[in-house]
Amino acid sequence: MIETENISKTYRLGDTKVRALRKVNLRVEDGEMLAIVGPSGSGKSTLLAILGCLDVPTKGVYRIDGQEVMRMNERQLAAIRRKKIGFVFQQFNLLPRTSALENVMLPLYYSGVSHRARQAKAMEALERVGLAERAKSHPNQLSGGEQQRVAIARALVNEPAILLADEPTGNLDTHKGAEIVAIFQKLNREEGQTVIYVTHDPFIARHTRRIVSIQDGRIVRDEPVEHPLAAGTPRSDDILGESLSTTVEEDEEAGS
Repeated sequence: MIETENISKTYRLGDTKVRALRKVNLRVEDGEMLAIVGPSGSGKSTLLAILGCLDVPTKGVYRIDGQEVMRMNERQLAAIRRKKIGFVFQQFNLLPRTSALENVMLPLYYSGVSHRARQAKAMEALERVGLAERAKSHPNQLSGGEQQRVAIARALVNEPAILLADEPTGNLDTHKGAEIVAIFQKLNREEGQTVIYVTHDPFIARHTRRIVSIQDGRIVRDEPVEHPLAAGTPRSDDILGESLSTTVEEDEEAGS
């Protein structure tokens, strides 16, 4: 489904070049659930933006379903984002004066379907995240976890092949964060939804089936998770110790 070949991304800040990504090779198959982890400034959010067709690499090749993204114009990129990709961000980005249902309906306004069909699809998406009973509520009437669930429903309403999430639990407490992780796990396990999310937290990453670690713009580790944690697993010393030791090993590999 997703394939990158030696993609690099360089930004210019005045006379200075900032290399955000350096020859990244990544392949993601249909139905995978993986986490991209790394410290602040490692390039993980830049990589997610490229995977989501919000940005394009400076060099290299990026393909979605065999289509080369760098050969697409803005109109084609917008069509890929609309039809194939759903986005979930740390900030919920909900319109404050509209209901949960109306927020979820927003991506459908350019789909050419009737108002009744848009409502039906939005209600179905809210049901998938367990929030159908709050369809008429406005964001200020919802908890942080409920707002993020609305955001996930909005990402799902166009039935995307790929769900991309950037620090989706970053603004939530442990309990609400576990609820969000549980939704992602259920979507992947029961519906075969492809899920890629970015996190700086190795513990959260352990809830996926694969962890891709990035540092200084390079992938330093890419390995499966043999026993993914279930949502709500407490942060025991053993789990945290393993996660932290993994991070240390990645730092050492990057420096060698």
